[in-house]
Amino acid sequence: MSLPWILGTPTRPVKHAVKAKSGYTNPSWIKFMARRIHIIVAGAGAFGGWTALSLLERGARVTLLDPWGPGNSRASSGGETRIVRCAYGGDKNYTALAARSLTLWARYESRWKQRFLHRTGVLWMASSQTKGFERDSLAVLREEGIRCQQLSEKQMQRRWPQISLSGIEWGLFEPDSGYLDARSSCQAVVQAFIAAGGEYRQAAVLPDRLEDSPGKAMTLSDGSRLSADVCIFACGPWLGSLFPHTIGNLIQPTKQDIFFFGTPPGTSFTSESLPVWGDHRGHFFYGIPGSDSRGFKVADDTRGPRFDPTNGKRTVSPQTLRSVREYIAFRFPPLKDAPLLETRVCQYEQTPDGHFIVDRHPGAENVWIVGGGSGHGFKHGPALGEMTAKLILKDRDPSPIWRMSRFQNTPKK
Repeated sequence: MSLPWILGTPTRPVKHAVKAKSGYTNPSWIKFMARRIHIIVAGAGAFGGWTALSLLERGARVTLLDPWGPGNSRASSGGETRIVRCAYGGDKNYTALAARSLTLWARYESRWKQRFLHRTGVLWMASSQTKGFERDSLAVLREEGIRCQQLSEKQMQRRWPQISLSGIEWGLFEPDSGYLDARSSCQAVVQAFIAAGGEYRQAAVLPDRLEDSPGKAMTLSDGSRLSADVCIFACGPWLGSLFPHTIGNLIQPTKQDIFFFGTPPGTSFTSESLPVWGDHRGHFFYGIPGSDSRGFKVADDTRGPRFDPTNGKRTVSPQTLRSVREYIAFRFPPLKDAPLLETRVCQYEQTPDGHFIVDRHPGAENVWIVGGGSGHGFKHGPALGEMTAKLILKDRDPSPIWRMSRFQNTPKK
């Protein structure tokens, strides 16, 4: 599947490629690319790690930075699992990006001889409250040639009797989707990056004069200074504090509570017998069946309160737990009194429209900002990294759907 509307506009004329304010020293892009370009990527999560690896594989010299390491518990890419799915309502952009990522996940799994993608399938339970998400998704998936099934309530009941389908009219099933191992795959990306000759340093970029001189040498938490031809900031929920004028509140970290419940003995509530699922009835709840012996994962996708990703207390809300338990009793009756095995607090880095940011810093053309995963970014890591690498190395402008200019009338403070 091609991504023509995602990648961006064709190569720009050389005269626009380099501006004095950008910090470039070469007079033209052609001369600039004649030597091995050095790129710094700050952030080793799903966006930064894959971008660094994609750049390295295309010939750049890359230094990757992260303050606590890939998949750490403070990162939005931390935790054990993430859903991978291609259904995005009528949005072809994300459907195409997710489909490309599925291809790349499989390719790198084969190359590394490791498994991160678990194709349990994803079931979307459709009711009159879904406002067309499943119907629109079905049309786009079929149009794009992505395998999917429209299931009746009776068909779902026969396949998954563990689920109470009260209020559900039909289902959309994606057999090739499922879930990803999050933390371990982030670590594998960085390990592959290092093995291929990339430089990894565990250090944070300090905001010291970063906004005023974004294309100049940056100060790291170990006291050193570091500069490169191009700098990419994929720092997730920290982007607003690093760039308070450019990003500010355009990316807001929100607290998200995750719960793992114990299941009865056997496999009826594990990934061997149940798919990943999403339910738009009332609040949007989603879950991943028991995997890696960690229990039945359930979460309410409602955006939580503002959260400090560095120092915030990662304790779940009793109110959210009560709501989740009520939901489980309704939709999965055998788990009504299931023991709570584990809880996690992660964060989304939410943009005003829920879409990603992949764009140049307005004050320096050799500085890129990549972020705004908004709770659905992890699965897209391989394709987004590939896309970002091509944009930078081919000197292209990103598609308008990723640019910060779409927030011109949105307050940043």
